Amino acid sequence: MNQESVDTGTRLDRIDRLLAQIAGELAGAATHAIFVDAGYLYAAAGRLVTGSEDRKGFELDAQGLIDALVDCASHVFPHSRLLRVYWYDGARRRIHTAEQQSIAELPDVKVRLGNLNANNQQKGVDSLIRGDLESLARHRAIGDAVLLGGDEDLVPAVEAAQDFGARVHLWGIEAPEGLRNQADPLLWEVDTQRTLDLAFLKPYVTRRTVVTFDDAVVPRPTWDDVHFVGKRVAATWYSTKGPESLAALLPGPYLPGPVDQDLLIEAEALLQYSLRAQPDLRRALRDGFWEHVRTLFPTTDSGPEAGAWG
Repeated sequence: MNQESVDTGTRLDRIDRLLAQIAGELAGAATHAIFVDAGYLYAAAGRLVTGSEDRKGFELDAQGLIDALVDCASHVFPHSRLLRVYWYDGARRRIHTAEQQSIAELPDVKVRLGNLNANNQQKGVDSLIRGDLESLARHRAIGDAVLLGGDEDLVPAVEAAQDFGARVHLWGIEAPEGLRNQADPLLWEVDTQRTLDLAFLKPYVTRRTVVTFDDAVVPRPTWDDVHFVGKRVAATWYSTKGPESLAALLPGPYLPGPVDQDLLIEAEALLQYSLRAQPDLRRALRDGFWEHVRTLFPTTDSGPEAGAWG
């Protein structure tokens, strides 16, 4: 055997040892990620804790709950590190709400938005979850995936991740009265299941306090008063939430339910008067709101004109 053959064999042995070392290190570097379907979370947690699935009826301490989920996962996967938490929600024209923006700013959290249709139903969220699950599993970025959701449409996401060797662990929220809030086909496909109960969720879900006003003390405002308050709220939102939040509402004339509710709550606080049984004054409020929005965004047939972003 000549010297060249010996040198070649030595190099190959070194490469084999290096590859074996890398493979061993990768095998020991277990990683997991948490995937949260926020639509399912809000509906199921709200119903369990407050008896209502309506997001307007309660507040969710998202940061506290995310920390609790991360802590729980660290105990389930003690020898694994967290890649990140993926938070999937819907938003009008995929523009972050103030709450979604605050969640996106949390460390190790990635917010992905589907669309929200006229009936406040999420669209495109399941495909986002599948895309992330499949991609991370295919690239061996995770070995375990915690999926907090319940929709049958998530089955393809589970199957795609499993095809690339990842294990998928379905976490659900306790359903009241022994009912089930997760689809059977989804339960059948996952590797393990876990249920978050009332005691786990209660610290992070708080019923919103309904503010009442004494109409006997505060006189009924005029149409002009309420119309002015509508314009004032629009101006405040423009300065605090940014122009994109208002531009996303165009062309109108209807406001999405959550936005209309926020407008009502802020106007009542300014007026110190309840508008809930006053349909004429609520129209004045919306008219004032839209009047100011349209002065901020002069429109053409294709939407806000260039340069209208202030």
